[in-house]
Amino acid sequence: MELFKFKSIQTNIAAASACLILLTAILLGVISYQLSASSVRETAQDYTAELIRQVNANIQTYITSMENISVLALSNEDVRELVGEAGSNRTSSEELARSQRISAYFHSIIASRKDIASINVIGYNGSFVSDRGQAELNPSVRLEEQPWYKSAQEASGRIVVSSSHVQHMFKDEYDWVVSLSRELWSKDQTEPRGVLLVDLNFSVINDTLNNIDLSKRGYVFIVDEDGNIVYHPQQQLIYSNLKSEKIDEVLAKGSGSFTTDEGKTSRIYTIQDSGFGWKIVGVSYANELIGNKREMQLSMVAAGIFCLIVGLLLAVLVSRNLSRPIKQLQEHMKKVEKGIFNIRVPIGNPREIASLARTFNLMVVKIEELMSQVVREQEIKRKSELTALQAQINPHFLYNTLDSIIWMAEGKKTDEVVLMTSALARLFRSSISRGQELVSIRTEIEHVANYLTIQKIRYKDKLDFHIDVDPDIYSCRTLKVLLQPLLENAIYHGIKNRIGTGTIQVTGGKRDDYIWFEVSDNGVGMEADTLRSILEPRKSDRESKGVGVVNVHERIQLYFGKEFGLSYKSVPDEGTTVTVRIAAILGDEYAGGVGA
Repeated sequence: MELFKFKSIQTNIAAASACLILLTAILLGVISYQLSASSVRETAQDYTAELIRQVNANIQTYITSMENISVLALSNEDVRELVGEAGSNRTSSEELARSQRISAYFHSIIASRKDIASINVIGYNGSFVSDRGQAELNPSVRLEEQPWYKSAQEASGRIVVSSSHVQHMFKDEYDWVVSLSRELWSKDQTEPRGVLLVDLNFSVINDTLNNIDLSKRGYVFIVDEDGNIVYHPQQQLIYSNLKSEKIDEVLAKGSGSFTTDEGKTSRIYTIQDSGFGWKIVGVSYANELIGNKREMQLSMVAAGIFCLIVGLLLAVLVSRNLSRPIKQLQEHMKKVEKGIFNIRVPIGNPREIASLARTFNLMVVKIEELMSQVVREQEIKRKSELTALQAQINPHFLYNTLDSIIWMAEGKKTDEVVLMTSALARLFRSSISRGQELVSIRTEIEHVANYLTIQKIRYKDKLDFHIDVDPDIYSCRTLKVLLQPLLENAIYHGIKNRIGTGTIQVTGGKRDDYIWFEVSDNGVGMEADTLRSILEPRKSDRESKGVGVVNVHERIQLYFGKEFGLSYKSVPDEGTTVTVRIAAILGDEYAGGVGA
């Protein structure tokens, strides 16, 4: 099945090249775009992962600071004594002085640290001290029921970092903080004595994460090991279930990344494990990682269009160069179809077409030679047939005429013998044309008159004739022995079978650019079927001993062309008229005829 059905080979080549170039440009464009997009996406992911690592490092710095503060607090002797002297004999003034020293110590630790909200120690013996000095606790809050308090007890001395929450242990204060808590033990590590609480201002984490730029819609959030949100820029939407995150996948992944399957809103989660139970998660939208996606697409399309235009121009030039010699060969073939053989196709490049042109030239030469040979052979054959047929006329007619002369001589009809003999002599003299095929019409009419005179003597009262040919055409030329076969047919097939005297009328003249003759008889005529087939070649005509009307018709067309020849009109029992049309040739214009 053909993919391209254009009439021109040049158009087919150009179309095929254009399709190939277009497909190649599209394929390369798609591949280039995918590779570029993939490279940009990977770079963006690497950038996101690096940002998340930096965020994790900053948060770990805060958490480490809180841990160091807790270590400093635990190393203080007053703190240890505060939580370890249940039922001691110290006076209230001593207790107050120690509490003041501890509070001053805590205050000195966080004096230069705006990120630390407070440092507090809650003893199991009922003691409480804070960096805030005379801070007043919230009477409606039981410290031992707070999550950070319980978590510290459950951890048995290990540091516990809580999620973000509102710290409402102090009266009229409700700050967002992240709490680090750990249980305090006796020096011999055998008995728990209280809980140390260090609160980190949540605003520090919030300010740190808000400054992270992850494209237009990207963001960072923190989740603890239980799946609780520590920080999220849209925390209110999370709590009201207007927004959700893939928390389960985040907890299951560890450090690394994964992409959600959400179509155009697909998100890329980049996760960093903090080491203390938190996971720092960066969220980027896949379609935003390629910031210049539109520009890349337009660049690819522009490059593809440019390649297509250049490719089309090259395809047109190449196809034109390839098709030009083919078109040239096609034009020469059309000339050969019209019968023009004296042409040659120029032989050039490419080699295949040059070989084809060379073969075509050889073929044309051979065809021309064969046609010339056929024409020569046909002319020789036709002349040979006509010569043989004409040669048959003289012996046959001479035999019949001499037989009639002998018969009349025996009957003592001297005048008729003289008349027939004279007509016979003139007949043979007029038929002598010195090998020429064309004779003057005057000679042909004299030949007709002598022939009809002889036949009238033979048939006596059975035949009469009239000749009425325009003298103006006597100098024109015609084929010799042209009308005699027609007269012979009129006598033997028309007049002979008629009752009474038959009459033959021979007329002629010039009309436009041709000469016409009419041979009419009032014989028995012909049926319509016979009339239609009279000029069709028949084997009987070829084998007859006379020159048939078919041969006369063919002779005329052979010498003068297909537009000339014989035509018949006939009515049964009334007679037949045959019209002869030949070219008007004056003087020696056509002397010698074809092949002379």
